[in-house]
Amino acid sequence: MDALPLVLAGTGAAGLGWGLWHIDRKVRRAARTDWGAGWMNWLDGLNRLFCQRFHRMPDVMLDLPASGPALVASNHVSGLDPLLMVAVADRPLRFIIAREQYERPGLTWLFKAAGCIPVDRAGRPERALREALAALRSGEVVAIFPYGKIHLPADPPRPIKSGTVRLAIKIGCPIVPMFIDGVKGTGQVLPAVYKRSNVTLRLGPLLWPKDGDQEEADKALQRLID
Repeated sequence: MDALPLVLAGTGAAGLGWGLWHIDRKVRRAARTDWGAGWMNWLDGLNRLFCQRFHRMPDVMLDLPASGPALVASNHVSGLDPLLMVAVADRPLRFIIAREQYERPGLTWLFKAAGCIPVDRAGRPERALREALAALRSGEVVAIFPYGKIHLPADPPRPIKSGTVRLAIKIGCPIVPMFIDGVKGTGQVLPAVYKRSNVTLRLGPLLWPKDGDQEEADKALQRLID
């Protein structure tokens, strides 16, 4: 009789170990992006499973070039959006994000590891643009929200910021547009991550803006992410 608790404890530990191994295997198989660190690649797989299983995101992929610079541009409805964008990319994305989000307690380490570029919207945004240019010139993919902040369909209409197209023209790289819909926590940041959604995505065709096309390219991009 004295051995029974030990047997039960051993069985439970073995079951827990098998379960954790099974989860780890699924996460590693789901990862599609090489972030340059094993633990980041593991988080990549975990995020994809989270977006697909919990938020019911379709298993689709952005049409990113295999190498070289590119911009990913999306509408912005919640704090879930960056996770969804990462989950449909097969290359690391460097996000331009507001400094107040970048400096959220407990999350700055992750934003740094992911190469996020903080922007001072009320200060000197040109610093972030210079860093984004440097990243693009080194062949990286930069993700940006052209509205600059959360913008919902019910909000008063307003034009997107022109920085995305300007960057693409300056570098000579494509813009990869996407439109996010079906998020439960629209207008929210952290709560949107935990409210189960039924996400749908519209992945638009690549845009290759040229010199002199700024206004028309801005309009074309806004149509694709609106």
